[in-house]
Amino acid sequence: MHDGDLMELDITGIAHGGVFVGRHEGRVVFVPDTLPGERIRARLTDTRKKAFWRAEAIEVLEAAPERQPHVWAAAAIDVDPSERVGGAEFGHIHLDHQRALKERVIREAVERVGRLELPVEVAAAGDDAQRESSDGTGWRTRVSLHVDEAGRVGAFAARSHHVVETADLPLATDAIARAASEVRAGRALPGRIDLVQPSDGRVRILPRPDGERAPVESEVVEERVGDRVFRVDAGGFWQVHRLAARTLTSLVTAELMASLGGLDPEATHLDLYGGVGLFAATLGEMGGRGTRVVSVESDPRATEHAGENLAEWIGARAETARVDRFVATLGADASARERERLSRGVVLLDPPRAGAGRAVVEGIAALAPTAVVYVACDPVALSRDLATFAELGYRADRGIRGVDLFPNSHHVEAVAVLRR
Repeated sequence: MHDGDLMELDITGIAHGGVFVGRHEGRVVFVPDTLPGERIRARLTDTRKKAFWRAEAIEVLEAAPERQPHVWAAAAIDVDPSERVGGAEFGHIHLDHQRALKERVIREAVERVGRLELPVEVAAAGDDAQRESSDGTGWRTRVSLHVDEAGRVGAFAARSHHVVETADLPLATDAIARAASEVRAGRALPGRIDLVQPSDGRVRILPRPDGERAPVESEVVEERVGDRVFRVDAGGFWQVHRLAARTLTSLVTAELMASLGGLDPEATHLDLYGGVGLFAATLGEMGGRGTRVVSVESDPRATEHAGENLAEWIGARAETARVDRFVATLGADASARERERLSRGVVLLDPPRAGAGRAVVEGIAALAPTAVVYVACDPVALSRDLATFAELGYRADRGIRGVDLFPNSHHVEAVAVLRR
């Protein structure tokens, strides 16, 4: 068979990345916009590899009971695949089943890549005070729109750089959606336009024309997590879901309390890939005003804000450094007294999608902390790093707690506490 040929497929599994698994004469075929238990008609898009092919879903012949009308009409299966917007790969699946599938993806990654067997659960964002919406929409406080050479403003089609003009943005907050409508009505240069809604509720519109460097400094906004305020550049990194920061910090606190019973304020704690200090502040709140915690971040602007955000803790500091170099240097230069404090402390890491990698994991293990908290946004990278930690004597015996911070998409966040 060749690219462009049609076939019928029974979908039996799910793979990481928002695609599902069918088989044709024994060969794996990856296809989006479907779900296990369905029979579909698909069009082949990539037949170059012998091990697997890729295809696009054209028609549902037998629907699974978990299928629903897509929450974003622009991404529905009745839209031509070249015009289906990306970013809502699970929007055709009932929300509870989305979470069951994400749980399955994490578990299978841990078993296949990490060679580990761990309990996994995935829960909704929020708590009794603030809850996720019933259909998993209205959560994005940060959205990037794209502008093509013809001046069209919209989202990219899935797996392409083709701009699709869309009438709505159901995953965004109402304020972001209104701001997007205003942007579409105006004139914009080719490139990207970021829409950011911090805790004050007012949307900032940040044009990023092609060929122009981002400003060294941008407006500083405030994000609120409970009673605590964090300063961050409007264009800097902050969690996208309106409930994400609160959910993650509460989860980290609960898991550490369950594992350790508390935090030793006399120990030295590390917050690696620390951004503006969100998790360093979490550790500080657990340990009290004298907590020794070091936030390590490679972005100088984020580090500057972290220093301000952590000012109330007399033992806190923010370092601008690459994590791999910082950990290696600390392991080589720490005094006997500092090593003893590190051995009683907690290392928290929240790496980018690629994960921490072997060098960083080995460096952390060499410091011999009493516990490691791993916050992950990629199940495969998490599993790879957990396997390395396990080789070095650290295991996540309490399992993995997933949080659905990206409803109606394939993304999922996870937290694991590892003990020696």
